[in-house]
Amino acid sequence: MAEIAIKHKDDVLIEELGYDDHFHDHHHGDKYQSNFITHYIFSQDHKVIGKQFLITGIFWGIIGAAMSVIFRLQLGFPEDSIAWLQPFLGKWITINSEGIGSLNADFYYALVTMHGTILVFFVLTAGLSGTFSNILIPLQCGARDMASPLLNMFSYWFFFLAGAVMFASLFLSTGPFSGGWTAYPPLSILPQASSGSGAGMTLWALSLVFFVVSVLLGGINYITTVLNLRTKGMGMWRLPLTIWAFFITAIIALLSFPVLVSAFLLTICDRELGTSFFLSDIYIAGEALERVGGSPILFQHLFWFLGHPEVYIIILPAMGIVSEVLSVHSRKPIFGYKAMVFSILAIAFLSFIVWAHHMFMSGVNPFISNFFVVFTLIIAVPSAVKVFNWITTLYGGNIRFNSASLFGIGFVSMFISGGLTGIFLGNSAIDIQMHDTYFVVAHFHIVMGIAAFFGMFAGIYHWFPKMYGRFMNETLGKLHFWGTLVSAYAIFWPMHYMGIAGVPRRYYSFETFDAFSHFDDLNKFITIFAILSFALQLLFVVNFFYSIWKGKKMTTRNPWGANTLEWTTPINTGHGNWPGKIPTVQRWAYDYGKDGIEFTTQITPLREGEEEVH
Repeated sequence: MAEIAIKHKDDVLIEELGYDDHFHDHHHGDKYQSNFITHYIFSQDHKVIGKQFLITGIFWGIIGAAMSVIFRLQLGFPEDSIAWLQPFLGKWITINSEGIGSLNADFYYALVTMHGTILVFFVLTAGLSGTFSNILIPLQCGARDMASPLLNMFSYWFFFLAGAVMFASLFLSTGPFSGGWTAYPPLSILPQASSGSGAGMTLWALSLVFFVVSVLLGGINYITTVLNLRTKGMGMWRLPLTIWAFFITAIIALLSFPVLVSAFLLTICDRELGTSFFLSDIYIAGEALERVGGSPILFQHLFWFLGHPEVYIIILPAMGIVSEVLSVHSRKPIFGYKAMVFSILAIAFLSFIVWAHHMFMSGVNPFISNFFVVFTLIIAVPSAVKVFNWITTLYGGNIRFNSASLFGIGFVSMFISGGLTGIFLGNSAIDIQMHDTYFVVAHFHIVMGIAAFFGMFAGIYHWFPKMYGRFMNETLGKLHFWGTLVSAYAIFWPMHYMGIAGVPRRYYSFETFDAFSHFDDLNKFITIFAILSFALQLLFVVNFFYSIWKGKKMTTRNPWGANTLEWTTPINTGHGNWPGKIPTVQRWAYDYGKDGIEFTTQITPLREGEEEVH
């Protein structure tokens, strides 16, 4: 009955807008005509560019996840032979006299480095923000396209170029960069430090410079589009929370990523020109390095001035997506809309003054540390506001437990459990004990990695019909959710206890440590669930690509009964989004269950005597 009601409402909407679902690009003249190359490859249509970001992000996600499985095999089953990987990894698998193959120690660190780099930057930054900012900003703001479609196209291709350079580094004879995804000196500067500090580091830095160019081009476009291209009636307080999240994320990126480029520029100067910005008192094979006067701590300040805003560059888009998904699928207005917006603004501001909580172990003055402790704990307040509002939105709602809403609820669960452990690490006295242990690995992965992925999956399942005109398989989607939820907690919750017990992170092997031998079975347990989780992500990939061509077809333009503008476009949306006049916005985005009406789209005028309530 609900689907029939939604179809009826869409029929009325079609009559009001005066067009049908057969969208052709020529409705807008020659400007929008294209061939295969300009439509699918060098496209200037924001929707196609968003799909390019998504599919490229999926490719990198598979590679990054596969790397984690390989090094987890080493950690979980160090006594078992992995010689079967030699055809794929070549000399990076060391085979002893007994024929037992193990992962080369240098390559282990290369895998850890590349896993972190790929997932943080290429998947959770470009794949998440690049995808949904591109697809949703023009559609939900009521714009034909981005402010500069050409720069938008360049944004993707700089990302692609960054990926190509990073991918090439995987095939160097000396291996990819192995100095950690944070690239701390001196490993990132001295080629003689390790095999992975040679050409692999140079390509790594070059790749991320191209990546930053992509982020800046995209960010400029997102900000300009939101500020200047909103349709008539779309005031800032009528924007969906998705757009607020993407808008603030773009501002954070524009202010923080250039600092990372400056750090890389100085690193390259130290590597190639003999300068000493980050080097001092370094001994190599017993001989003192001639260059003195620099400070590796300076690099840490520059890196983490990006690094902590980067956490919110990743998580804020997921927060915006989850806010929208939970409201739509609980059939309730988002609770505390303005509080949600102000909490996003507060998080953005505070994210720039807490970076040194990553540096409590670096010898920072304890009195300075207190400043960062205070603001680290304060930043938990706007995050808690959002959690409270999500739970209150769900409370008493008529929740549809489909794949999108389940991943949205899973995001809230992950964000709570991962965020609570951050309170421990935000205290400098406790962090000194926990910092180099698995406790940090667990916290970081749950609150930023897994939570952000859950937000991303919620968005993919929810807006897949808008992207491809078909639905993803719900049975496979729910299997993907429940399996991933259980696997994620099975992997990372035990790591908290390992960290409290003092098990250090970044170690290649624990076989020589009698103190940690009783964690062998737990390491096996974690590795088994890591393999299971990877298999479930492959299931998602199969579901995704199968559904593009074979999924259930979308027969109504607003299948979820949502209020935002993207669901007023035709099913087969062409370049330009609306074939006729762009609709005028009459109300905010969250009028669900108001005056006995299940949902009221943003283009529906206020009824006589009705007040708009945020």
